[in-house]
Amino acid sequence: MIEVNHLTKRFGAVAALQDISFQVETGSIFGLVGSNGAGKSTFLRTAAGIYRPDEGWVAIDGYKPFENTAVKGSLCFVPDYPFFPRTATLEDMAALFSHTYPHWDGGRFQQLCACFPLDKKQRILNMSKGMQRQAAILCALGACPTHLLLDEIFDGLDPVMRQLLKRILSGEVSERGMTVVIASHNLRELEDVCDHVGLFHRGGVVFDKELDELKLGIRRVQAVFRPMPGEEAFAGLDIVKRKTQGSLVDLVVRGSQEEVLEKIQALSPVFCEFLPLTLEEVFISEMEAAGYDIDNILP
Repeated sequence: MIEVNHLTKRFGAVAALQDISFQVETGSIFGLVGSNGAGKSTFLRTAAGIYRPDEGWVAIDGYKPFENTAVKGSLCFVPDYPFFPRTATLEDMAALFSHTYPHWDGGRFQQLCACFPLDKKQRILNMSKGMQRQAAILCALGACPTHLLLDEIFDGLDPVMRQLLKRILSGEVSERGMTVVIASHNLRELEDVCDHVGLFHRGGVVFDKELDELKLGIRRVQAVFRPMPGEEAFAGLDIVKRKTQGSLVDLVVRGSQEEVLEKIQALSPVFCEFLPLTLEEVFISEMEAAGYDIDNILP
């Protein structure tokens, strides 16, 4: 488990993280979203023990990671721009990791190498950005960490590699109980793999919730009316967003599907159907309901 308690991290006069608190449960995949400068990368570096908190703390299974070799031996952090020595090959990195991480599994590393089209003898810095990211992922997974922290990990990967990575991460979580935190701008990618999500904005946490809870509490419905009911007819619905185009009404509402359907049917629509909401649509609705200007949060 990752526990975050009133965590604050400053760089000069700028608070990159400001009094944030939340938890990441063991064996879960937690997605961090937010705009540039929201504090996602700073949080990952603090959780990895690279930065020392200015106030509050973050703990990995009850232990603070900063200058704690035992904790750092059980977690891996893959940054947005992974670092490799100038002449290092994938084989060199595997040798380095095998002497650094106590749970390194050479057999597992070789199995994973068979899934990724990388030349283990080629200099990593001569590879493309996406291939360098794959090399960093291979090394991190070969270390068999209990906690894996990933920053914009899908950036630069082609669709096939993204799907492969999702399957591997899901397998590691289900088979070994690994805990994964992924910071990303790509809500669509997170929707496929995460079971919890947290929204960072200006160094704070707007909310963190289970993905199913987010989606079950809000839904989208389209209905056609002839004639169109007056405004007062929709007063019984907890409407987050409403758009009317001719005789078509597009609603994002809170409540159970049965409750919403009963109230819509009472208005005698010509046609009515529920549509799935994407994670991005759910986030936008949640932020608007919380009074945030979405144009200043999501890119």
